[in-house]
Amino acid sequence: MIGLTAALLKREEEGRPIALGIIGAGQMGRGLVCQTVWMKGITPRIVADRHPQRAMGVLLAAGIPREEIRLAATPSQAEDWLAQGKYVATDLAQAVTGCSQIDVVIDATGNTEAGARLAVDAIAAHRHIISLNVETDVVVGPLLHRMAQREGVIYTGSAGDEPGAVMELYDFARALGFQVLALGKGKNNPVNRECTPDMVEEEAARKRMSPRMLTSFKDASKTMVELAAISNATGFLPACPGGTGHPATPDQLASVYRLKEEGGILDRYQVVDYVNGVAPGVYCIITSPLEEVHREVQYLLLGEGPNYALYRPYHLASLETPVSVARVVLQGEPSIVPAPGAPYSEVVTVAKRDLRPGEYLDGIGGYTAYGSLWSYREAQAAGALPLGLVNDRTRVKVPIPKGTTITYSMVDLDPQSFLLRLRREQEQLAAQGRL
Repeated sequence: MIGLTAALLKREEEGRPIALGIIGAGQMGRGLVCQTVWMKGITPRIVADRHPQRAMGVLLAAGIPREEIRLAATPSQAEDWLAQGKYVATDLAQAVTGCSQIDVVIDATGNTEAGARLAVDAIAAHRHIISLNVETDVVVGPLLHRMAQREGVIYTGSAGDEPGAVMELYDFARALGFQVLALGKGKNNPVNRECTPDMVEEEAARKRMSPRMLTSFKDASKTMVELAAISNATGFLPACPGGTGHPATPDQLASVYRLKEEGGILDRYQVVDYVNGVAPGVYCIITSPLEEVHREVQYLLLGEGPNYALYRPYHLASLETPVSVARVVLQGEPSIVPAPGAPYSEVVTVAKRDLRPGEYLDGIGGYTAYGSLWSYREAQAAGALPLGLVNDRTRVKVPIPKGTTITYSMVDLDPQSFLLRLRREQEQLAAQGRL
């Protein structure tokens, strides 16, 4: 927040804090609302959720008096309550995305279809949008970024999410002139590709999480999504399909991420990967062509070289999203966006069990499939189905054995999917070299 704190205090003193509209009152939305209520220069004005009482509950949990909150049944009603200085809870995403009194829209839904729709609506209404919905971003993020640029607004991922935290290390290292060799994150539980929501129901309840979200952590689909976002923002490619999952502690990262001929695990540099260990941390592996720089880095106890690890041992998820809010509004800068030429990676769909014709898939964190990280070119060549396009209207056409990478030809996709429509547009632009 260097340089941002004073600017936020100034906005608070002037009585014009940055107004947030938050869509999604689950775990991420709750944390964000409660954090920003106590900040200077930022305020959560309206919260939308499919269950409006849950949106109301989040505002109450943040300490806002009940008499200061109104339930809005229409977008115009939301505008009226906000004009009167009230906080608003609603079940209408469009009451947020089209609201004239909101500076920044935040997607905390975690739903790919909803994320695509609300991002397009916010951009069309000339609102900045910060996405905590990495699942949507890795499917159509390059297109959404292009749309936002054309409308003169910012579409960005969030600080505090692991891709955003990695990007901070990456930008820092590149700004200093270091050569960046590898980027990634830790994983804090063993991979269980067969995990289902039923298996984690009790644990999810203890942690106040959705069982599907916890399942996506345990079957590594979420890790694949996060690595894809890092890849698409940097142009770095997967270290190998699905990631290595090599065990490592923070002081082992620099020796692990060397080329195989140097005693490490890599076939090449400029890769994204995950390790078993160091979670919830993120890392950036660097080196320098200059011997004097090596001597200085070694003196500063970053290791013996020739590679060194910049390691951040935490990420604060949605509690850090206000950093992105401040950067977008005060500096006109995103936290993490797809790089020119993206997508570079794809999260492909793999059968979690044997699937029969006529069955329906159920998407990330479900019972039927998990995600694996491939390069975009390899996925395109194989006709592999992006996991983010799968919903409960995706019908299996042929027998699919457990462990098989599912291709477009094996399923019928939801013809009404807005996300699918955007994806097809993005693929056309990518094929034309226009992203």
